[in-house]
Amino acid sequence: MSDGVKTILFATVLCVVCSLLLTMASTGLKAFQRENALVDRQKNILQAVGAVVPGQPYAAEDIKALYQASIQCISVSDEGRVLSAEAAPVNAMPLYLYLQDDQVKAYILPVDSRGLWGRIYGYLALDTDGSTVAGFSVYQHAETPGLGGEIENQWFQRNFVGKRIIDASGDFVSIGIAKGAVKNVIRQDLQPNYVDGISGATMTGKYLSEGLQDILQTYEPVSLHFRNQGMLKIPEKALVCQPPS
Repeated sequence: MSDGVKTILFATVLCVVCSLLLTMASTGLKAFQRENALVDRQKNILQAVGAVVPGQPYAAEDIKALYQASIQCISVSDEGRVLSAEAAPVNAMPLYLYLQDDQVKAYILPVDSRGLWGRIYGYLALDTDGSTVAGFSVYQHAETPGLGGEIENQWFQRNFVGKRIIDASGDFVSIGIAKGAVKNVIRQDLQPNYVDGISGATMTGKYLSEGLQDILQTYEPVSLHFRNQGMLKIPEKALVCQPPS
């Protein structure tokens, strides 16, 4: 066998072996990756309601235990009605309830919005008055670091706390992201409905504003129920939503 053939054979065997090892490693790590992703989603849900401190390390088991003890995920219809397990319609939407001492303290909506370079995923929490934002978190995005990527930082997310999704007349208006500091660019009567924007990230703010409006509009029947009638009536056998993944 010539040296050239030996070289080709060696290279081929090496490539096959490396491919097999990489495939085995990837397959073996999938379970760990799914588990890490699940814990990260649960942490962001808890972060949106202030149940965990942003930036502070937590053991995965602690996050899962806290989530299990304080978050209930139910399914609602696009009419704002809590669905029973018997119904199981195709239009079911997830709604996360934050519980303390068996009392609902806030409810959380999943955020799936267009961004400048990709989708923006996170959670928006609302107080049980159905109009005041309790918190906001982002767990995945593709925005430019230092510009649109600032949406993952606490200075930006803290701006949402206390903002309102209704105007002074009680009409739904959503939450907007201003092109600069709210106090400088938004007239005073609308300031409760806006958060400070990110310098150099106008398009990220525009797309996220549009995404939040769509999401809040979709869940407006739920918020309207909280505003007018208080806590949703949860059937004994409520349809449990799928855990975040």
